Amino acid sequence: MPNLHDIDKRIKSVSSTKQITRTMEMVAGAKVKHATERIAAAAPYSDSMVEMLQGVAERVQPSENPLLEKHESVKRILAVAVVSDRGLAGGFNSNVLRAVEKTVRAKKSEGVEVDIIACGKKAGGFFRFRKMTPVLEFKDQSADPTIEQAGEIADYAIKAYEEGSIDEVVLIYNHSKNAATQVLTEQVILPVDTTAAPQAHVRTASAVEEPAETETVPASIEFEPEPADVLARLLPAYLRTSIYRALIDSAAGEQAARRSAMHSATDNATEMVETLSRLYNRVRQGAITTEINEIVGGAAALEE
Repeated sequence: MPNLHDIDKRIKSVSSTKQITRTMEMVAGAKVKHATERIAAAAPYSDSMVEMLQGVAERVQPSENPLLEKHESVKRILAVAVVSDRGLAGGFNSNVLRAVEKTVRAKKSEGVEVDIIACGKKAGGFFRFRKMTPVLEFKDQSADPTIEQAGEIADYAIKAYEEGSIDEVVLIYNHSKNAATQVLTEQVILPVDTTAAPQAHVRTASAVEEPAETETVPASIEFEPEPADVLARLLPAYLRTSIYRALIDSAAGEQAARRSAMHSATDNATEMVETLSRLYNRVRQGAITTEINEIVGGAAALEE
């Protein structure tokens, strides 16, 4: 059985850890609010972009724009893995990384090669350890992604898709469904499917209130220049918006996951301190009882 000094040292260590996890939980909670506000701020532009894309795409044939046209065969895909730069967020990173690894194995069994864009330090380290070098890698931006980062990813994907070196682009990230739940999401962004665009942009329930239903009046729209020219400018902007929204969605999910993980760690530390305190009292009581027995035994020996 451990002595009193060892137990007391352990209690102090766990109590110190509890203070750290409690602080991290509070910090993550504050960052969750900021991240969900960013999603709410980006929602009107993103929704308008989808609506505009649908309106223009209805007047254009898929063959008129390479980003709408599906390739005859899929020989190589580009997977964009969005995770965090830091750990201590439960299964937030591992869920995405395992999904990407599973996709790579499944596609390779079908004879399809997979290129990877790693967003977050954890993704870069994970894939390099497995001898899969990312074609692009982003660090120190997971908690505060930028539109420039989304633009760089979109530019690379568009160029590769138009050249034919990539046949499909898929985003794999954790969608922040609410403040407590993250949902693993795989979203194909190239080729652009205008019919699926509204479903692809799922609002975060805790951040954005559903607007009141309004009647829409179909309008006759005249384009200057031609619809195909408008769509050629609109599609890259739509892809940048889709990627940026996934990045800020993942950022919100990261903070929510870290808050939940730190809350569980704090609860576990509290329970451990209580258990160790009971053990400390039991050992201390045993030591006192032993000392009393020794004193009584010594006194009895002197009387004899």
